[in-house]
Amino acid sequence: MSRIGKAPIAIPAGVTVTISDKNLVSVKGPKGELTQQVDRDIKVAQEDGNIVVTRPTDQKKHKALHGLYRSLLNNMVYGVTEGYKTTQELVGVGYRASSTGSVLELTLGFSHQIVFVLPKEVKVSTTAEKGKNPTITLECADKQLIGQVAAKIRGFRKPEPYKGKGVKFEGEVLRRKAGKSAKK
Repeated sequence: MSRIGKAPIAIPAGVTVTISDKNLVSVKGPKGELTQQVDRDIKVAQEDGNIVVTRPTDQKKHKALHGLYRSLLNNMVYGVTEGYKTTQELVGVGYRASSTGSVLELTLGFSHQIVFVLPKEVKVSTTAEKGKNPTITLECADKQLIGQVAAKIRGFRKPEPYKGKGVKFEGEVLRRKAGKSAKK
């Protein structure tokens, strides 16, 4: 058995899980509602306040899907109860971020501002304190969506290896290069 796949997922209070006959799992909680289509070979059942994921055989494909869908369902349950949060820093002179509703405006050293419209499920907030780098905080119930949006924002100006300027995740360690040395 897959060590990840065989672990049951506890359903906390305030969360409802519905499993349709076509293996469509829907999880609803205080932070929102998420749905996931599960492969037809993998069986999902609700037993004693837990979600249990089982596989029919020990084929390599079934083993891989067993752990995958258990992790996806666990992320859904965690997302609708606690939610996910990602923080990014803007490192560079003149780099700024501002948000109004679901629109994020970035100034990243280009000749123009970048206006990025976020999905309605993602909440954004920006802070700019004196002496610190501006930060962007994203919150969402869907782990996949928040990761995709954060990667898109980081892709506008990836951190470069010489000075470290760009959009980076909070706590991310960058490999720095020495640069050119002066001729003697």
